[in-house]
Amino acid sequence: MVPTYLPAWRHGGPILAVHGLCKALVARGHEVTVFTTDIHGDGTLQVPLARPVDVDGVEVRYFPVLPPRRLRRLRHLYIAPGLAAAARAEAARFDAVHLHSVFLWPTSAAARAAERAGVPYLLSPRGMLVPDLIRAHGRRRKLAWMLLAERRTIERAAALHVTSALEAREAARLDLPLPPFEVVPNGIDPAPWAGDPAALSAAVRAVVEGGEGTPFLLFLGRLSWKKGLDRLIPALARVPGALLVVAGNDEEGILPGLERLARDSGVAARVRFLGPVHGADKAALLHRTAALVLPSRSENFGNVVLEAWAAGRPVAVTPEVGLAAMVREDGAGIVADGDLGAALRDLLADPAGLDEMGRRGAATVRERFGWTAVAEEMEAVYERIAAP
Repeated sequence: MVPTYLPAWRHGGPILAVHGLCKALVARGHEVTVFTTDIHGDGTLQVPLARPVDVDGVEVRYFPVLPPRRLRRLRHLYIAPGLAAAARAEAARFDAVHLHSVFLWPTSAAARAAERAGVPYLLSPRGMLVPDLIRAHGRRRKLAWMLLAERRTIERAAALHVTSALEAREAARLDLPLPPFEVVPNGIDPAPWAGDPAALSAAVRAVVEGGEGTPFLLFLGRLSWKKGLDRLIPALARVPGALLVVAGNDEEGILPGLERLARDSGVAARVRFLGPVHGADKAALLHRTAALVLPSRSENFGNVVLEAWAAGRPVAVTPEVGLAAMVREDGAGIVADGDLGAALRDLLADPAGLDEMGRRGAATVRERFGWTAVAEEMEAVYERIAAP
């Protein structure tokens, strides 16, 4: 169960990771059914409801969320009575249930259904069990929800799936008796690019075919307060001659503030806000960037790091990114734990070093993050929790 699923691309990396895992499990011969809602940003998906839909070979069932006129402020909890009813009716036919998310109503509804059916469930908090993150964003609502429902959901899980050791350490800081941790990373579907400029939008073409000797740094992901763009934009003042490309949808309405920050920092002429990118546009940006930058305040994993590595490009991340330790270990980029601007300036000063870091990242992706290998690890987790 996952509260949102493809084609609801607005909801970021987790749904792509869940879909990649489901596809790989199906390829390994497993029967996989996804229960989800029809939410897509502020709207809904145009998909058949409450019946099986084939999405790349994965059986998906979408359920409607109660309309805003009945929910008012509660729509963000994704209350979908049909999903709960289907979970209660069908939970017993599964060997294990995998829940992706916390603090959302479908998670607790599916957990209760699995409990009633005596089916073990694995819980993936997807980076949301971070004490500092809870305190900084919606503390009262999330703590109240934890006390009412999620505490039981967390404590009674057969295991807690985390994507990195950093995510496990953060979750362990909660004052809760937690189930055992299972560390399994996300995988990656590389985004190949044939190098055809005709396939690109005008805005992306202008970036990737920009002036010779003008490197661009890439931020790729949702525009969110936790992603640290308010760190990155002022840092650009210390990286002379570089362009910053920001590509992602603005779910939190922070774009006007970021544009104002760029003006106040004196770098507005060197920042391009492209909005969400997909397909050839996204692939071209990943393949042509000097380096991808992920300056997050909290990032349980960092799927976009794998995407950059798969394209053969290095990364610059902050220590709060789950893959930071691997960036250091494999020498496939830098971890900026001090002056971000100075770190980026020094990184761009060595073009040959950038290319070598990118080659190391590409090797890391091939060796460790193919979906077949990741699905095999997750399969072993399912077998362990289902064995009793």
